[in-house]
Amino acid sequence: MALWFVLLFSLCLCIVLKSFIHLLSHKKSEQSKLSVPPGPLKVPLIGSFLWLRSSSRSKIELILRDLRHKYGPIITLHIGPNPAIFITDHSLAHRALVENGAFFADRPPAASPSRVVNNNPLNINSATYGPLWRLLRRNLTSEILHPSRVKSYCHARKWVLQILIEQLRYHVESGVPVRVIDHFQYAMFCLLVVMCFGEKLDEKVIREIEDAQRTLLVNMRKYAVLAFFPRLGRIIFRKRWHQLFEMRRKQESVLFPIIRARRELKEKKQDNPDEFIVSYADTLFDLKIPDEGRKLTEQEIMTLCSEFLNGGTDTTATALQWIMANLVKHQGIQEKLYSEIEGVVSSGEEIREEDLQKMPYLKAVVLEGLRRHPPTHFVLPHAVTEDVVFDGHIIPKKAAVNFMVAEMGLDPKVWNDPMEFKPERFLREGEVFDITGSKEIKMMPFGVGRRICPGLGLALLHLEYFVANLIRDFKWTAVDGDDVDLSEKQEFTIVMKNPLQANISLRVK
Repeated sequence: MALWFVLLFSLCLCIVLKSFIHLLSHKKSEQSKLSVPPGPLKVPLIGSFLWLRSSSRSKIELILRDLRHKYGPIITLHIGPNPAIFITDHSLAHRALVENGAFFADRPPAASPSRVVNNNPLNINSATYGPLWRLLRRNLTSEILHPSRVKSYCHARKWVLQILIEQLRYHVESGVPVRVIDHFQYAMFCLLVVMCFGEKLDEKVIREIEDAQRTLLVNMRKYAVLAFFPRLGRIIFRKRWHQLFEMRRKQESVLFPIIRARRELKEKKQDNPDEFIVSYADTLFDLKIPDEGRKLTEQEIMTLCSEFLNGGTDTTATALQWIMANLVKHQGIQEKLYSEIEGVVSSGEEIREEDLQKMPYLKAVVLEGLRRHPPTHFVLPHAVTEDVVFDGHIIPKKAAVNFMVAEMGLDPKVWNDPMEFKPERFLREGEVFDITGSKEIKMMPFGVGRRICPGLGLALLHLEYFVANLIRDFKWTAVDGDDVDLSEKQEFTIVMKNPLQANISLRVK
């Protein structure tokens, strides 16, 4: 009886294994018939780079817009050693990032300049999808970005707001138009510095940190050429490599003393934890890297602090400028927003953060600003964890998968009059707009899925808080004889080609 059972079991097992092997070989056979998504002619080694250079349109988005009509919603460009795939369609983006989020949650290998700046690359944005990324992201979201911790920094927002208001009052008194982006960038940077290091540092120190950060940030595009041929580039572009290392050393000389001072303060305050507001740097001192069991090095802590400062400064300041530019351009919208604020907060009273929840038109203005002018037109490139069949094509493991954020927010199939600034489109009764894209993607300024920007909630709070206070305290108008130019320019973010200048006057209380 036992012998017959063993024979029968073995026969069944063989049938199952044979079926599995056949299914696997059939799948591989099917995959071998598929290719990467279509795109322009590939030139060996150089790829599509020469094709892009020879195109009459220098902007990649314009090029991709034309290619979409020819090749469809998924396009491949062979730039460098690995293909770059661009997904332009809302539903395909949702299928990739939400329905198949685990497959599309990786990042492409970091380019050489990024490895120098990001410690190969120990940061959240560039980390490979795995235990280290989960640890770093969980630490960020559950510690400094947790709602209770964000609330504990309301004093910092009031302090930064007062700095900004005082700077703007100077322009009111002098009658000189204000170039807003300079003030916005400094205000947002001050706020992130407090959250990162837990201290209201002197302006001189803040300026030093800002200069070190910005020098690296704005010059990274200059060093992108080093990523194409890294070994050869170290010889041919030796001077550029030297400059890159010098900028990194400058950053270390500024940030290391602040990190060391914060570590010492944390150790002293252990006996009185109630008097100690936790900063982002504090959360990093005791983290241990998975599989290695060691704590983060000083350089790794600095890299993560640098990422935190960069991630919430330019993006928020840029979005704030775009929103204010549209409120200057559309005086009716500005006055409607002012009326809502006055209806919630009486004259002379402070706008509390809980008051923002009673201002639906304010939220609509902020969302419309992010739809019409997302600070970045592409989210950071994704990568698949293994070769994936997607929409009838192979997505290779080493490919960079890009998503066209700005195009999705301006798609006339989804948005009526997409080029117009209409906050009312977000005020449908009984409907709360889901900016996370969990059910469907209509726009994705913060990305969606597993790699969605962890600072989404903080960014919306900052935008609503500062827009409300700036409109409540000042009336903003265009400089005499000038309309507001909404032309764009690529820097670290997508900024106004001609930065907003406005006349401001105090509201009559």
